[in-house]
This record gives sequence, C-alpha cells and structure tokens, in this order.
Amino acid sequence: MRDTNKLRVAEAAMVVAEATYRVTREFPPDERWGLVSQMRRAAVSIGSNIAEGCGRSTNPQFVAFLQIAMGSASELEYQTRLSLRFNLSSEELLNDLITKITSAKGMLGKLTVTQRG
Repeated sequence: MRDTNKLRVAEAAMVVAEATYRVTREFPPDERWGLVSQMRRAAVSIGSNIAEGCGRSTNPQFVAFLQIAMGSASELEYQTRLSLRFNLSSEELLNDLITKITSAKGMLGKLTVTQRG
C-alpha cells in the first residue's frame, strides 16, 4: 500500500478538483444537472481513483486505478473544452483549468509508466 498524501499527483488532482468547483460555480443555473454535475464528478474521480489505487496491494492494481484516473482527467478536459466553446465561464478560468488538467495528466502518465516496470 502507498500513502496517497505522499504522491505529488494526488495533490495535483486536488488542485484540479478545487479549480473545477470554482469554475463551475460561474456556470448558468440550467447547467447545474448537466455539465456542472458531470465535470465535478469527473474531477473528484481523478483523486478518488488515485487514492483507491494506493489502497490496493499490487502494482498492477495500482496501475489500473491510475489509468482510470487518467480516463476521468481526459473526460474532464473534454468537458472543459466544451464549456469553453459554449462560453459557460470566463475564457481565462477555463484555460487555467485546462492547464491544471494537462499537468495532472502528465504526472499520471509518468507515474503509470514508472509503476509498470
């Protein structure tokens, strides 16, 4: 088992989740059950899957959960780009979120490669 709190990628996932909640507060009320809900779930899923992987006993299990986290990050990136296209929040906030997601995805990718051995 690994300590989630010692992984930089877990902190990056937390930053992404915080930024997602901040950005989606600006969305129109009619998106509450649409993109807001989807984006928040995807954002929380990134860190949650990292944590769940840390709780598993084998490297292949850990890697599988890192890959699920990567899928959630990719989903959130798409949704953020869609939000940008629909002008649901400020371009600056959405681009900042995309930058944070891209950084977290890079960290997830590197960690996945190193853990595969």
